[in-house]
Amino acid sequence: MIEIHPSRIPVLIIGGGQAGLSVSWYLMREGIEHVVLERHRRFESWRNNRWDSFCLVTPNWQCRLPGWAYNGSDPDGFMLKDEIVDYLDGFAESFNPPLREGVDVTRVAPRDGGGYLVETTVGHWIADQVVIATGGYDNPIVPPYAADLDPAIVQMHSRDYRRPSQLPEGATLIVGTGQSGVQIMDDFHLEGRPVHLAVGPAPRSPRKYRGRDATDWLYDAGTYAVTIDRHPDPIKALTQTNHYMSGRDGGKEIDLRKYALEGVKLYGSVAGGAGTKMSFLPDLEKNLDDADRSYLGIRTQIDAWIASQGIDAPEEPPFEKVWRPEQEITEVDLVASGVTSIIWAIGFRPDYSWLEVDCLDERGKPKYHRGVTEASGLYFIGLGWLNTWGSGRFLGIDEDSRYLSEQIVALQKRAVAA
Repeated sequence: MIEIHPSRIPVLIIGGGQAGLSVSWYLMREGIEHVVLERHRRFESWRNNRWDSFCLVTPNWQCRLPGWAYNGSDPDGFMLKDEIVDYLDGFAESFNPPLREGVDVTRVAPRDGGGYLVETTVGHWIADQVVIATGGYDNPIVPPYAADLDPAIVQMHSRDYRRPSQLPEGATLIVGTGQSGVQIMDDFHLEGRPVHLAVGPAPRSPRKYRGRDATDWLYDAGTYAVTIDRHPDPIKALTQTNHYMSGRDGGKEIDLRKYALEGVKLYGSVAGGAGTKMSFLPDLEKNLDDADRSYLGIRTQIDAWIASQGIDAPEEPPFEKVWRPEQEITEVDLVASGVTSIIWAIGFRPDYSWLEVDCLDERGKPKYHRGVTEASGLYFIGLGWLNTWGSGRFLGIDEDSRYLSEQIVALQKRAVAA
């Protein structure tokens, strides 16, 4: 039932995932009245937008939500999807946030005299301050030419993928080598299903190196504490796809050259398609080389840290390229190659069409410093590199939400004093 008069609230948080509820945790501790609005259920993307074998890529010890650090028996392991949901549900139940589920925000606009009008599907609010914690995974990306492909070829976005048996018999082409693409490829490969992979420019990372997980070394070396303001190449940090590796079976490295030796068909980046034909750029070898360069750069960084600290760590054999393409394949007839399905694993775009506040750049991306926008009382949280590498991950949410809550509390006190 639509309310006739808007409700008033000091702070309104849009998004009931781990980022939004982390801000709520701090606001509750400070005694700041607020409401969290979630269009679905809390942690909906973790519950329903992940495949069956999904697991964390970063170790469990990095799960450090406010007042709710991981305390299970496997800190160096990688929680599976259901375990992640249990962890998150435990966090929410630990402090009982003022969460309203099934509420879709349709408009946020500034009000004359300050604050914001927030229109929703169940009524309207007037809020002094608004935190946007909706993340960046609203609209799955599927290229326009996908509509020109033979309708007999089943197409699916990675968000809808659950298990190989969803797809028809025959080979599957997976487009994209971010973390989702390579892990879904691994899913098919382990099932013994024929799989083709369009390899993009994503970098890769070691998993275990010199006796420890690479992320452990990088954490100790302070890599994850580097802020975007101090990053040597902030543009690259903000635009680069995440390094691919896997937490499956206790954590493993993803070297696509080894998969090629085991029968996975590799191509370069997809250039387009129509009918039964798919075309690829002649950049497979370059993309593999670039990924290896990233991999070796991380190893070198770890080596330097070990040497500087005088740490006794086992040596690793030199890296070797076990496979390289004999030629660049730039066109494939999918039907002739036995491909009956395609999974698009090329990411998402955020949707801020409901946000009528001057806080986005010409590309539609939020403008902020540590999540604080130039629009008074408007904030973002849960986005990559909000401040550090961990900002869009479990590792950095506590620090980011604590910082934002401090800004919110300070502004609220100034308003009360005025």
